[in-house]
Amino acid sequence: MSQISRRQFLRSASTLAASTFFIPRLSGAESANDNLNIGVIGVANQGNYNLNNVASQNIVALCDVDENFLAKAAEKFPQAKKFSDFRRLLDEKNIDAVVIATPDHTHAVATMAALKSGRHVYCEKPLTHTVSECRAIREAAKKARKATQMGTQIHAGDNYRRVVELIQKKAIGTVQEVHVWVNGAYGGKTRPTDMPPVPAGLNYDLWLGPVEARPYHPAYLPFQWRHWWAFGGGTLADLGCHYIDLPHWALKLKTPATIEAEGPAPDPESPPTWLIAKYHYDEYKRGGIDLTWYHGGKRPERLKLPPEQMEKWKSGILFVGDKGELLADYSRHILLPEEDFKDFKRPEPFIKKSAGHHNEWIKACKTGSATTCNFDYSGALTEAVLLGNVAFRTGKKIEWDAKRLRAKNAPEADEFIQHHYRDGWKL
Repeated sequence: MSQISRRQFLRSASTLAASTFFIPRLSGAESANDNLNIGVIGVANQGNYNLNNVASQNIVALCDVDENFLAKAAEKFPQAKKFSDFRRLLDEKNIDAVVIATPDHTHAVATMAALKSGRHVYCEKPLTHTVSECRAIREAAKKARKATQMGTQIHAGDNYRRVVELIQKKAIGTVQEVHVWVNGAYGGKTRPTDMPPVPAGLNYDLWLGPVEARPYHPAYLPFQWRHWWAFGGGTLADLGCHYIDLPHWALKLKTPATIEAEGPAPDPESPPTWLIAKYHYDEYKRGGIDLTWYHGGKRPERLKLPPEQMEKWKSGILFVGDKGELLADYSRHILLPEEDFKDFKRPEPFIKKSAGHHNEWIKACKTGSATTCNFDYSGALTEAVLLGNVAFRTGKKIEWDAKRLRAKNAPEADEFIQHHYRDGWKL
């Protein structure tokens, strides 16, 4: 024992429990202060935000299909190896954990490869581009037993915690219905027909990844990909995981039983500029509960505020209970009618303060502690969100069979539920 370090002893002892407990595995190249060795896939825009939030650790690898973005990130982390293909990054042996901030259409292939390679994974929302990919990632994450976190950063805020406490302590009684609306509007585009040259430094084929090949156009990247079904899911896929997260958390929702949607005539190329999607969950209370999503300027008729207040709530979540209502957004919430709650005594906080969304994941990678948006929780949330788009594109009220991953009454929905990859790509 005198020649074996305490760290080596603890590592050896931990393997005895590995079959029962989750024990994080750091690489042999871990530093003296036990920092993680992290690889970041997608380093610009949201990727840059994530990169800055994990910079307390060892950034050992950077990956981006655009050499210009990659070079800029490398200026801050000159010691990191540079890659254009995430698969080559994952071939490196000294990486403990991976952060993924690519467009939606490559979330699943990068995440699955990272999980299969034995890495902890942080992936931006939505977790995947399609429902079938999402289920595959959820199942792979359970087998991998690694620390996972989806990038719904607002989940770590104090405001959401206080709302969850109020709802779960029945401040407004039993919730009867929920309405969620956002002011954003992607979509409504026509596929371009001209073919400008691919910019210098961009590996466009790698950017396409598993998606069927199409000519490059600046209408797709770097900022406009959410306008296209091929790469994203419009406003609902973008913001649904942030806003629908709150009722999913507060009411402990998981799987909708039926989903229906209305909007402009479906387009095969581009998402709708406005949408109303109604989810019914056979959960929370007897008879279930309805959650309705709105975007593109649509809002619930149930929302009754003075005109000057309406302008301040262009996006929000309204919980309607049998004893009142609760209106919230990212940073604030109020109980309604306000005069009825002027003497209301709030419950003692019982959800502890977050260390930060990224820090929570970092700690989990090192210690095996829990994350609040692990791929099981956030996978169920992502599946529900994406089903709103499936219902819209199918044009039917879907009766969802979650176990078999199909719409019981609409086999044509499979086209939008299942992923379809070009040759050379797979999960």
